[in-house]
Parts: sequence; structure tokens; C-alpha cells
Amino acid sequence: QAQLVESGGGSVQAGGSLSLSCGASGFRFAFSRYAMGWFRQAPGKERECVAAISRSGKDTYYPDSVKGRFTISKENAKSTVYLQMNSLKAEDAAVYYCAATESNFPNRFFTGPSYYGTWGQGTQVSVSS
Repeated sequence: QAQLVESGGGSVQAGGSLSLSCGASGFRFAFSRYAMGWFRQAPGKERECVAAISRSGKDTYYPDSVKGRFTISKENAKSTVYLQMNSLKAEDAAVYYCAATESNFPNRFFTGPSYYGTWGQGTQVSVSS
């Protein structure tokens, strides 16, 4: 059974950094066949994509709200995707989820939640100002 497990969330002061990891297991195909995304959801808000990466790991997407502060990376040999978050702001506080989708396109990323079939359980990120 495919499973994603996030780790690395926690509490940090504004301006600080956190590094999230998401390990994959039980997937039908090799991890290199999957494009990945990081999403977040704050109370009362819709789930939004904060970073996405193609299955090759060469193409990435960031919304303007996090561009220049967040970095997504994918390590196929370890079946792990990472999200490095720097210069955190109060508005970055949310539950962060990683998600996986099998992709036939080596260089395509996916930003909509409906593309993803497998989700992690989420990890809380709190930012105090």
C-alpha cells in the first residue's frame, strides 16, 4: 500500500527556517515515476500548492507567495522529497502535506490537488511573530 510520511514540522519564529521531509513506501512503481507536490492548508482556507516538482526532479513550481523562500527537491534513490523553508512568515503557518502522482511526463509538474492520488498525513508548521 502506497504511503507518504512527512516529518520536520514544528514551531519557529518569524524569519526562521524549517526543513520538511516526505518518505515514500509501498508504491507500485519506482519513485522516479512520480511527480511530487507540497501543499498546505490553514484553518478556514483551501488547500494550496506551495511547491511542485516533476518526476525527473528538474522542473519545479512555486507560487509567488513562497518563491525565493521555499525550495523543493527530490531524491529518487531515497524515495524522498524535501521542502526547505526559509524566511518563514506568520502566514506560512499551516498543516503541510506532501502528495504523489504517477506521471508519464518526465518534466511536468502538477499544481492542482486533484492530480494527486496519494497524500501524507500532514505535519504542522507554526510560525510566531
